[in-house]
Amino acid sequence: MAERMPSAPWPPKPVWHSGGYLATPRPTEGVVTWNINTVCNYRCSYCTQRFLDDRTRWAKDTAAFLAGFAQLSGAWEVKISGGEPFLHPTLLEVVAGLRQIGHAVSIVTNFSASQPRLEAFLEAAGEALRVFSASLHLEYLESDADLEGFAQKAKFVQTHLPKGGSYNITCVATYQNLSRLVALHQWFANRGLRLKVQPEKQNREIISYTPEQQALLLQLGGHNQLGELAFSFTERPCWAGVYSFTLDDRGEAWRCYPARRYRAQYLGNFLDGSFVLARGPSPCLYNYCNCTVPIERGMMPRNDSSQEVLRHASD
Repeated sequence: MAERMPSAPWPPKPVWHSGGYLATPRPTEGVVTWNINTVCNYRCSYCTQRFLDDRTRWAKDTAAFLAGFAQLSGAWEVKISGGEPFLHPTLLEVVAGLRQIGHAVSIVTNFSASQPRLEAFLEAAGEALRVFSASLHLEYLESDADLEGFAQKAKFVQTHLPKGGSYNITCVATYQNLSRLVALHQWFANRGLRLKVQPEKQNREIISYTPEQQALLLQLGGHNQLGELAFSFTERPCWAGVYSFTLDDRGEAWRCYPARRYRAQYLGNFLDGSFVLARGPSPCLYNYCNCTVPIERGMMPRNDSSQEVLRHASD
């Protein structure tokens, strides 16, 4: 395996504490959140990407991306999302290549792919598959039969996961479907499937829920069952940018999702040689951490003293 890419010049020195918080221990595994395309066959009313100017892009240079991933030293999990990643024409080649390099693979999908396509993905990922996260978009399930079909396909994937792999279903808690979520949570549980809720976001922020609606969401476990609706880690030291980063279909990389949204803390391009990782943890600059991946991987100190994390959960 090639040597690790050089470290970025920021911060000048590792930041080990901020605001009274010690940095969490150095992660044993890194995670890349890769939006492999902007193409999607759905147009959900609450989608955070619905205002993108171009919904037709996809990562075209598979070989160059795989060469970049081969330069990441140590253990990494590549979490593939989109758009809709199953519409990417070389998805299976990408997944098989990541597996060959030695990286773990996770995926976030709207779960509209056919069962043969899912079977091919499971074969390509093999034992490298870590998390399979299926989004439940109720706007595209018009009947009880559609919902039952979703559940049957979900059970198929769940029963064909490798040892250590996990499957979950996520659903955005819009005003329209909020009243259904308690019953749906139990409906899926009765079938051995886990449903996790995610607050709806508009204009980079969570929508205004009433106190009663907030209580309902917390009853269901909060955002991705992590016990809160919105996370704020401002000034707390975080390993994002060192052992975690976001990547788009053009190879542009940022420290984290909030950084990407605000076009800050840019790490360079993954394909042209300018990409560099930071040297150590640095303070979070954002009032709202809208992606739970670094949170779940224990990359910043939580409010609870134990700092326990769900290693195999996903947003």
